[in-house]
Amino acid sequence: MKKNMGTLDRSLRILAALAIAILYYTGVLSGTLAIILLALAAIFILTGFVSFCPLYYPFKISTRKTGA
Repeated sequence: MKKNMGTLDRSLRILAALAIAILYYTGVLSGTLAIILLALAAIFILTGFVSFCPLYYPFKISTRKTGA
């Protein structure tokens, strides 16, 4: 599993996941939408921490800077 996510990409995913979690726990999100967004947040957290996005892989997308 080769890393394909840059720092900004990782940070934005983790911040989005935290925002979703906060909205859920404060009661702003509820029902089916909340469950779907929480699942998405879990995926964002996981991919953010491992620096690998499986959806980027087949398209050969990488937001990671290459070494000079």
